[in-house]
Amino acid sequence: MSVTERYLNAWEGFWGASSGAPGEVIWDSAPESAAEAHPALLALPGELPLPVVDLGCGNGTRTRWLAGHFPRAIGVDLSRAAVEHARRADPEGLAAYERLDLVDTAAVRALHERLGDSHVYLRAVIHQSDPGDRPAVAAAVAELVGARGRAFVVELEPAAKDVIAEAAGATGDSAEKVRRVFAHDLRPAAASGGEVAALLRGAGLAILAEGETELAMTGFHTDGRRIMLPSHWFVAGRADVPAGGDG
Repeated sequence: MSVTERYLNAWEGFWGASSGAPGEVIWDSAPESAAEAHPALLALPGELPLPVVDLGCGNGTRTRWLAGHFPRAIGVDLSRAAVEHARRADPEGLAAYERLDLVDTAAVRALHERLGDSHVYLRAVIHQSDPGDRPAVAAAVAELVGARGRAFVVELEPAAKDVIAEAAGATGDSAEKVRRVFAHDLRPAAASGGEVAALLRGAGLAILAEGETELAMTGFHTDGRRIMLPSHWFVAGRADVPAGGDG
């Protein structure tokens, strides 16, 4: 099983038309200052010092940041162009990067076999996945965390659509960044927090913690406010995982 050709072409086209430079893409904000850098995420390596897999890593901005907090970081993305951007942006080799189709069950299982149980970072991937692929994306998260890992998942809420529409209807560089997303047939804010929780539970994971947040964008509204998208975060994993394991 694989993603649709439309979805693959959309992402390959988007990243192929990008330079990969930090901040060029509307969602490529600095992880250090972003609201979604929740203490629940940074607590994961202290509970269990496992590798972290950044699903949908794009140009690797967050993968490199995660590499400074986890024993090992691996960024994966559907788009070959995105993976190439990530590798070029990381000449020191802080993290590893590879192409992965999250809907390809065999490929996801092979990654788990290589890494063992891992923590997973999933930022705004389910909400723009094709509806028929969302259960498989959640299943990929469950496969990679295995019996011991945790997943930190943050997804846009439907209310983000209004913020995105406002930004796209304005003028200037920020509006162009937003319009680029739609020009490549990408469809943001298409899933609710309730749907995401149900998908994770359906994949066999328990919701261990959750809360509301906002995803910081690299653009600004015409009145100078940073574009912030309403979102919901979850920590998910097997409910019986003990804290303080030795990895």
